Amino acid sequence: MKTTDIFIALLVPIVLGFGFVIAKPAMQYFPPYLLMGIRFTIPAVILVWWFPLPKGLYLDLFKVSLIGSTLQYGLTYTGLNIIDASSAVLFVQLEVPFGIIIAFFLLKEIPTIKNVIGLVVAFIGVFILTGAPNLEGKYVGVLLTMSGAFTWALGAVMAKPLSKKIGAFALMTWLCVFSGPMLLFVSLVFDGNPMPYILSANLNSWLTVIFLGFFMQPVGYAAWYYVLKKYPVNKVIPVLLILPVTGLITSIFLLGEDPPKQVFIGGLVIISGVGTILFTRYKKKKIK
Repeated sequence: MKTTDIFIALLVPIVLGFGFVIAKPAMQYFPPYLLMGIRFTIPAVILVWWFPLPKGLYLDLFKVSLIGSTLQYGLTYTGLNIIDASSAVLFVQLEVPFGIIIAFFLLKEIPTIKNVIGLVVAFIGVFILTGAPNLEGKYVGVLLTMSGAFTWALGAVMAKPLSKKIGAFALMTWLCVFSGPMLLFVSLVFDGNPMPYILSANLNSWLTVIFLGFFMQPVGYAAWYYVLKKYPVNKVIPVLLILPVTGLITSIFLLGEDPPKQVFIGGLVIISGVGTILFTRYKKKKIK
């Protein structure tokens, strides 16, 4: 990667890790789907006027928005609302091994033995992490967060071809245009009238909304689609290993969380397995 592109890539885990954690206290006032709906709607309303209609790509954008945004963020942030942010940010790392599995089926990429070992190690880390005292009785939250990691990986694989057709910033914008209304509709169905939540939210929650909508979404995801467009997935995705570091630091210093040792042990095992996968060269082979 070029030096400039490395810095752009590093924005992804730093911005997303910080935003992921600070969203947890905001969900005391905003239900997950409503919070995410507002987050996606803000950049959509502001930026949509600057990009032409992506003719011929509406169905593809809808699919990526439904799977990689609406479904994914509903699952991930509902899980985050149940479990500690320090644990959730580690479970999110499963998007990497999930991505390897999805690439096998969608991109016909055959994982090496090293990939398989990394997958096994990562899931051992998940097993250790789920036994942490702070997760007892919260297995629904664990399952939701892991499901969110899977759908994020699926959405990322589906989005890569689109980034080459319309560009990173345009892709981020149009995914927001599709995802925002879907998330708000789901919130309306399950949460009811949004006005009581909006009127009762405190200043800190609104500052979080502003960060998510005006900074995290446009900057974090535009940076992600930019590097994803220019480089192979296996060259870009290693930067996400920094996300749990950002998330853990943020959860400890801003939320005052005190993760037990088991969280660090499980997280270290997950990252070790993920690292084994990331630093392996991929060879594309067609499945006959």
